Amino acid sequence: MQIKDRINAFINLGKFLSEIDTESNPILNKAEAENGWFTQDNINFALNSWAKALSEENIKQWLSNYNLETTAQRSKIVAIIMAGNVPLVGFHDFLSVLITGNKALVKLSSNDKTLLPYLANHLISIEPKFKNLIEFTEGRLQNFDAVIATGSNNTARYFDYYFGKYPNIIRKNRNSVAVLTGNETEDELTKLANDIFRYFGLGCRNVSKIYIPENYNFEAFFKAMFSWKEIINNNKYINNYDYNKAVYLMDSFPLLDNEFMLLKEDNGFSSPISVVFYEKYTSLESLKKNLKESELHIQCIVSKAGIPNEVPFGKAQNPELWDYADGVDTVDFLLKLP
Repeated sequence: MQIKDRINAFINLGKFLSEIDTESNPILNKAEAENGWFTQDNINFALNSWAKALSEENIKQWLSNYNLETTAQRSKIVAIIMAGNVPLVGFHDFLSVLITGNKALVKLSSNDKTLLPYLANHLISIEPKFKNLIEFTEGRLQNFDAVIATGSNNTARYFDYYFGKYPNIIRKNRNSVAVLTGNETEDELTKLANDIFRYFGLGCRNVSKIYIPENYNFEAFFKAMFSWKEIINNNKYINNYDYNKAVYLMDSFPLLDNEFMLLKEDNGFSSPISVVFYEKYTSLESLKKNLKESELHIQCIVSKAGIPNEVPFGKAQNPELWDYADGVDTVDFLLKLP
């Protein structure tokens, strides 16, 4: 299959995603039934995000820095072990493997086992040659050339042990942060609320911690967060909110609470569901240094404070195709497989 055929197939998949009937689609309803965190709103957001990402302009801009013309002659079998924290979280790896002319051997997360096969079947209907390049397996992975695995810090140790002898990308826990100066507009803080609450905060690109200057006034921040007040109607979310609030209060931790989210002063990065950590800084220069030292824990930084590689407010959950997880260029890795 030529590179132009692969590109055209994914462009057409993007068009399909933009036209999909999300309200009465039994596959999407099944995905929600299997995972209570996969609400129709979040599934729709994921599908719409990929519909926009898979435009002809985006795909060609993404691939313009690579030479993919000869990849069909050196096809490899790449095992992809996917996470299941947000809908279609592993789609970029799936896309990268196939667009580079390789075969995807996919082990799905039990939390997200419906959506990707559905899209894969449609991709095959667009371009039947993909049929022999896509395989889903529930058993033990075997007969592959490279591995891309995403999981927790604990599972990463397991991945290192079992897959260390293969060319690999092994991703661990990461979280995203926001740096506030106190000069943010109401619109920017409302967009930050999207970065915090989308997918219930379960994604690595969700802002789980904010950095604030000394004597920061939270009034405008909490007012903006109120745009997501309806999140409290999700039973799984409210159960986490009630549980975390009770635990923190029993341990006498001081909290800021707006009745559907908790703010806790903490130097960690990975906050529980319904909780956002905050940490005060005395100068932006010292904060930049601290963020640089902590870069292995951080997926992206949302800010307008002049932080290196910062992401605009509201863009954390809309990465470009060339915004690679953990900063590791997946396409370059695939093109250099021996």
